[in-house]
Amino acid sequence: CFYNETVGFFYNNSRKELTTYWRTKDVLVVALGLTVSVIVLLTNLLVITAIVINRRFHYPIYYLLGNLAAADLFAGIAYMFLMFHTGPRTAELSLKTWFIRQSLLDTSLTASVVNLLAIAVERHQTVFTMQLHSKMSNQRVMILIFCIWVTALLLGLIPSYGWHCLCALEKCSSMAPLYSRSYLTFWAISNLVIFLIMVVVYTHIFIYVKRKMTRMSKHTSFHPRYKETMISLVKTVTIILSAFVICWTPGQVVLLLDGLGCKSCNVLAVEKYVLLLAEINSLINAIVYSYRDNEMRSTFRRILC
Repeated sequence: CFYNETVGFFYNNSRKELTTYWRTKDVLVVALGLTVSVIVLLTNLLVITAIVINRRFHYPIYYLLGNLAAADLFAGIAYMFLMFHTGPRTAELSLKTWFIRQSLLDTSLTASVVNLLAIAVERHQTVFTMQLHSKMSNQRVMILIFCIWVTALLLGLIPSYGWHCLCALEKCSSMAPLYSRSYLTFWAISNLVIFLIMVVVYTHIFIYVKRKMTRMSKHTSFHPRYKETMISLVKTVTIILSAFVICWTPGQVVLLLDGLGCKSCNVLAVEKYVLLLAEINSLINAIVYSYRDNEMRSTFRRILC
């Protein structure tokens, strides 16, 4: 095993470029990354504050939204940590610091994705039972939130505790030179499975709402307000799904190609951009799930003023 080697040794083994000076490209990536991180931190902190201070938000769906904001806040911190330890600074990292850098990212992004799935399932339950809020008890919500973070921590910390390539250099990844390609394959497939489940859940909601609107519109007693609520729900579902597909699919595909050892795929050329795109989803989550809520918007105004 090569526990006493430097980070540079593994980067050379994977043929991943390791610069010793700041290039224009590096400066631009860091500047853009830090800007996105700061916006992600501020917007999600605003969401968490609003949910804490407004008693009208003390329901299961808002607790899950608050947890999503916490996961995205953590993702912003993890990405900021990455920006301060990237470029020429990567060569100066110890193996332990490098693993911490990657584990923070993996844990935060996994928590965000699993939380999105939990929200999708909760929305499916409430829509099909014609309720505004789930009947799930606060205790069950807390257990669910605990399970989300345990899952995220397990997936994020596994490489540091054995699923790496420090003892098998031929299995090292190109994008993450200290990670085993099999771990990247596992992580990418896990996230793609969650993605497919979300697509099925939201598609089911979309079809149900559309049919419900068509049926209800034939009755004279059909209330315009109900139609308005349904249309708003369909729009929200469409935005959620579109944002998730756009932000997450490229990164998962690139990870999967790297994990499968694709020699002709130039994954390193797009690595930083797909990671930034996944981070942007943490900003979009706050906008989609919160800013489309009138009560949430008024709470934001009260906080900011």
